[in-house]
Amino acid sequence: MNYEQIAIWSQVISAILFMIALVAMWIKWIAPAVLAAQEARNQQIAVAERHRDEAKATLETLRHEIDGAKRDADLIRERAAHQAGLEKEAAIAEAREAGERSLRNAAGELGRARAEARERLRGELIEKALSFAQTEATSRMNAATNAKLVDRLVVTLEQGAERG
Repeated sequence: MNYEQIAIWSQVISAILFMIALVAMWIKWIAPAVLAAQEARNQQIAVAERHRDEAKATLETLRHEIDGAKRDADLIRERAAHQAGLEKEAAIAEAREAGERSLRNAAGELGRARAEARERLRGELIEKALSFAQTEATSRMNAATNAKLVDRLVVTLEQGAERG
């Protein structure tokens, strides 16, 4: 046998054994590690996608809630404006009614004040007339006129007594 061929065959067998060892190491340690890393990465991606989808769903829910809140705010504004209008109308009606009531009361007071002034004026006129009449009667009265008046009174009384 030839040493050269033994050396060549020994290198071929060593290369084949080295290749088998590499394949065995690949199958036993490297491939599972790569697959595990790939699986872990896929799970991370799946978790990230799930979180993204949940965030999108939450965002959409929040958008709907914001739209609902805007609609509610618009409705509240409308109700507040309507209520303010009603309260304004009620306040105006109440003020108008109070003004009319005050006007009626003032008219009543005016009528009472007129009647009172009329009565006062009548009393003053009567007092002045009586005072004037007393002054005039006193100045015009003398004994002859007084006797004449007394005689007339007596005649009138006698006639009234005869009829009755």
